[in-house]
Amino acid sequence: MLLLGFLLLGLQKGKAQDNSAITISGTVVEEATGQPIAFATVMVADNETKKPLTGATTGDDGSFTLETSADNFYVEVGFLGFQSKTFGQPTTRTPKMDLGTISLTEDAQQLQEVVVAGEISRTEFKLDKRVFNVGKDLSSTGASALEVLNNVPSVNVNIEGKVSLRGSQGVQMLINGKPSIIASEEGNALGTITADMIERVEVITNPSAKYDAEGTSGIINIVLKKEERKGLNGSISVNTGTPAGHSVGVSLNRRTEKFNLFSQIGVGVRDLPTDVENRNVNLVNNTAVVSTGEEYRNENYYNLVLGTDYHINDMNVLTLSGNFALEIEDQPSTTDFAEYDAANAIVSQWQRTEVTEARNPKFQYELQYKKNFDEDDDEHTLLFSGLGNFFGKDQSSEFINSTVSGELNDANQQTRTDFKEAVFTFKLDYTNPLTDEITLETGAQYVLNDVSNDYEVNNLIDGNYVNDPGLTNIFEYDQKVLGLYGTGSYEGKKWGVKGGLRLEQTDLNTFLATTDESNDQSYVNFFPSAHTSYKFTDKVSLQAGYSKRIYRPRMWDLNPFFNIRNNFSIRQGNPELEPEFTDSYELTSIYILGKASLNFGVYHRYTTDVIERVSTFEDNVSTFKPENIGTNKSTGIEFNAKYSPANWLTLNGDFNYSSFKRDGVFNTQIFDFTGDQWSSKLMTKIKLPADFDLEMTGNYQSSYRTVQSRMEDILFMDMGLRKNLFKGKAVINLSIRDLFASRVNESQIAQADFEVYNRAQRGRFVALGFSYGFGKGEAMQYSGQRRRF
Repeated sequence: MLLLGFLLLGLQKGKAQDNSAITISGTVVEEATGQPIAFATVMVADNETKKPLTGATTGDDGSFTLETSADNFYVEVGFLGFQSKTFGQPTTRTPKMDLGTISLTEDAQQLQEVVVAGEISRTEFKLDKRVFNVGKDLSSTGASALEVLNNVPSVNVNIEGKVSLRGSQGVQMLINGKPSIIASEEGNALGTITADMIERVEVITNPSAKYDAEGTSGIINIVLKKEERKGLNGSISVNTGTPAGHSVGVSLNRRTEKFNLFSQIGVGVRDLPTDVENRNVNLVNNTAVVSTGEEYRNENYYNLVLGTDYHINDMNVLTLSGNFALEIEDQPSTTDFAEYDAANAIVSQWQRTEVTEARNPKFQYELQYKKNFDEDDDEHTLLFSGLGNFFGKDQSSEFINSTVSGELNDANQQTRTDFKEAVFTFKLDYTNPLTDEITLETGAQYVLNDVSNDYEVNNLIDGNYVNDPGLTNIFEYDQKVLGLYGTGSYEGKKWGVKGGLRLEQTDLNTFLATTDESNDQSYVNFFPSAHTSYKFTDKVSLQAGYSKRIYRPRMWDLNPFFNIRNNFSIRQGNPELEPEFTDSYELTSIYILGKASLNFGVYHRYTTDVIERVSTFEDNVSTFKPENIGTNKSTGIEFNAKYSPANWLTLNGDFNYSSFKRDGVFNTQIFDFTGDQWSSKLMTKIKLPADFDLEMTGNYQSSYRTVQSRMEDILFMDMGLRKNLFKGKAVINLSIRDLFASRVNESQIAQADFEVYNRAQRGRFVALGFSYGFGKGEAMQYSGQRRRF
């Protein structure tokens, strides 16, 4: 009886073991290079029916683990472009089945099919924009969004991560057609987007009525894929430099079935010294005041970005994100002054020192809702977004004049600034493709800008600080812009046309509280646009466009109160300034010639109520104030070329030439003249041995005339060296801005009764950084809030 019982227990135990789960593991690599293959498919299938039972995909390191309880199965491992491998189950059933390292061989036939299917990145014209479709050649590399942008014709990204379009850095960056914290310079988080998340990049040089009529040098819109793969990517960066530029940053992006989470945190220290020289000459009595010195703007800054995309379902996505930044400023500047008489003898010398402290909190947050009406059509959408920005400045300054020789010029002044700005942007866009060729777009935008600047100046008199009422006031600025637009387009295989009209109503109110002065403006404007394109071949296309643009004066253009750092060279605003309007015409062609892409365009721009800074002169004090002066007609050509004659060499050149005609009158003085200006940039990228990348960029801007002054030409070079480590997971980065310290901004005003000369130079900046990327992305640099030159 006992023997029979043990025998039955043994049989039951053996049967249970036969049906227990088996853990299958292994690592998938490329046979040619030994590199791990991420997202390879591992399938467990029934031996008889050949139907799949379970499966998994490999991780970033090519590894996988899965379980099965099947009795009769086989394992198949495969990846697009590679020959699959099949493994039968072990003859003896064990709890673990380790397949070890599985090497997959490229399948030449599959790879050819991929190319034919359009998996290589390519550029095409789409009416009012150029579209760069991201193919497998980029999306499977793990590169960041900045690396993708660097492959777009006429777009450059330097080693520091700064984006330029046709040689200009005044580019508006959009994500899915709207401003985003990820794309803003404040967040500087573009590195958290990897290439496999990007569907296409749209480049718009002459925006249609769909976009804000406020002028920009162009728009770059990054369109993300609707469905994103799961995964984690991010980077850790450490940077140092001279003058002081030290920062530490962490960027993260996590994607799951429902959520796309992104974050960034960074801290840093930055010094911005500037050598300045100003010379004011009174040609009536031949006296002069000369000042030279070094101005500083030193900052400690802290930055935090948090956000998420919530995929409610396949048709609805909700985005919520926020950014907080804090700058703590210190401006220990010193300026030496000298006053000369008619005989060029020094009458007085004194030194003016400045001690300034400021705290600048910044907040930015956004809410976006996107609805797709058709699961099979990503173009039929409704998009709502709300974006809020807040910037504050709590600043106090003390200026001390100390006489060095000659006439007494001792004086002390104190200033206080309490600045607050809030900007809210609400946007609604609806797009409906009625047919494959015809699309209608409509929408609205409402922008509220509310600013208050409380500025106070006190002079030291008889040991006490006394308020200076002529320099003290509270300036309030309130602007509301409501925009409505509609566009319609037809796009066939070869030819297309798009037309649109935008209406914008602007209400502007400025108020000087202390003196009870107000200036209210209200105006309604129509902004038409028209675009057409024709594709001769897949490699040659032509595009023509027209749009009307507006430049509204900024708060600092309007505010008459100013910093008195140099009280012989004063810049102030004009509350009565009017906006300027521009009619922009453009004809552009694109040529894709093998490894080269060429863009050639001609343009004409007609601008009315041109805003120019005009200098007035009294008691050797020059005061610069913006005024509306006449019209400007500008006609020019633009040329851009990107060429890679070899895998190790890329050349990118930009050239812009324009001639202009100015007509205008100010204070009975006629400002009619003609002139021209041109600029060029040549960027060379060289892949060196040992995985080094060298980048050199030469820039030249010619001299040109304004209504009063002559701006001198500028020639300078930037250089960068990059070393990839650990197969692109880590990067050491060296950059030198203004390599030869030749970037000098000089201007000369020569009038009948006075001359003014200004010179400013930032000098050479050297930065060294190390970044380590983990997850799916390569190392993505964080450099704090980018320097603005």
